[in-house]
Amino acid sequence: MAVKNVIEAVREALREEMQRDPKVFIMGEDVGKRGGVFLATQGLIDEFGESRVIDTPLAEASIMGIALGAAFRGMRPIPEVQFSDFIWPAMNQLIGETARACYGSNGVLQVPLVIRVPYGGGIRGGLFHSQNVESIFFHTPGLKVIAPATPYDIKGLLKSAIRDNSPVVFLEHKKTYRLVRGELPEGEYTIPIGQADVKRAGEHITIVSYGLMLHYCLEAAEAVAGEGIDVEVVDLRTLRPLDKETVLNSVKKTGKLLIVHEDNVTGGVGAEIAALVADEAFEYLDGPIRRLCGPDVPTMPFAQTLEDEYMPNTDKIVQALRKQAAY
Repeated sequence: MAVKNVIEAVREALREEMQRDPKVFIMGEDVGKRGGVFLATQGLIDEFGESRVIDTPLAEASIMGIALGAAFRGMRPIPEVQFSDFIWPAMNQLIGETARACYGSNGVLQVPLVIRVPYGGGIRGGLFHSQNVESIFFHTPGLKVIAPATPYDIKGLLKSAIRDNSPVVFLEHKKTYRLVRGELPEGEYTIPIGQADVKRAGEHITIVSYGLMLHYCLEAAEAVAGEGIDVEVVDLRTLRPLDKETVLNSVKKTGKLLIVHEDNVTGGVGAEIAALVADEAFEYLDGPIRRLCGPDVPTMPFAQTLEDEYMPNTDKIVQALRKQAAY
């Protein structure tokens, strides 16, 4: 075992999959000699050359269009969107074309394509470098959406995504890149897409979360443990397909549910989970389903005070858990 941070886990997964399969290649803005704006691809151009680590113009629609065409031809492209906020010019290629291709061709066209998307706030990126975009892709059949939170999960799920024949939107929370560290096995491993993970077992309240918020949820769960509140923390890891069984089994055990995510509250992943539990586990509930999410404002503020107000954090989650426990 070696302790690595999230960005190192991303880089290891990319390197190992490029070594394993010559059809895998990387493309995006500054991914080559610079190694990416977050250095996720640092050193890969020296190992694999410019034909497999391709610096592109600042043209997201073209990046996605070229990647889609390459996937149709049997390659396994990994286009990087430098920041999630820049993904909008590529939406027709992603939602209008990529997500529909397999279904529309009756399975003839496979789309082995992984779009790496750094997302989220907490780094004072302001309005155009902090957006949460997951709900758009979560809503779109034909795409798989992955949002892991730990180095172990990042590496294992990225390797699985690269080997998958479906298009995958792979979300990496920017604040976790160097903040979050964890043990990585020395040998080969993958993690199945579509399986949530119970990061902390508990009896009284279930928290469902993903990405950066998972770490705040774990901190909050430990904080209230001394008050006799035993919290189970479920890390979705994969948003689509959603692991309904793990969520429902946890809620059936605890009887209470708090959903935490950074994205806007209305129409987010949490709304679908709340509907799922209300529909399939209502009789097990001992209190209302609650969501602690980002507010319905257009995007992340730049000012530190406003960004702090926007984002859920450990203290806010602690207060929400106490409120749930009081029922």
